[in-house]
Amino acid sequence: KADIIKIKGIFERCAMKMLWDLFFSFFRVGLFTFGGGAAMLPLLQAEFVERRKWVTDSELMDFYSIGQCTPGIIALNTATFIGYKEKGVIGAVAATIGIVTPSLIIILLVASVLRNYVDNEYVVHAFAGIRVVVVALILDAVVRLWKQGVVGRFGWAMFAVCLSLLILGGFSPVMIVIFAGVAGYLYQFWL
Repeated sequence: KADIIKIKGIFERCAMKMLWDLFFSFFRVGLFTFGGGAAMLPLLQAEFVERRKWVTDSELMDFYSIGQCTPGIIALNTATFIGYKEKGVIGAVAATIGIVTPSLIIILLVASVLRNYVDNEYVVHAFAGIRVVVVALILDAVVRLWKQGVVGRFGWAMFAVCLSLLILGGFSPVMIVIFAGVAGYLYQFWL
């Protein structure tokens, strides 16, 4: 009986360690993400695909795509999905709290300090420089995901149709994602 209690304690510590890992990993991503959900994508790739290997590129693309379609913030939705995949509901909660906490802290600090410096020339230029870096990070993530997502004739055809609908048709991105999902399912069913 003592061995069973000891093993149970080890499992509980491992489970708790995993929850802290989820929290701090997403805390780190939330802390260094500047520019919204799309800017978070390269950090998610580096942390959860390459470093931790908790998800694959394909799973990350799926979580990110679904995160865009579901109500709420993309970063929050994606964190919730990854946390749920790793540790169920409690993992989703840990990841969600982890991704939100840095933003709350930063917003409170910035709001209390920045209003005094909002017209400062150096602050304006710093934010302009940050925007350029965010665009470069998003472009890098798009190129990486492009290699995974647009393959074969069907992939190229879907890309062309979806891009046309987005640019020329003025369709909502949510509707385009739903259309692409249905088309992909029908294509796989037809094969």
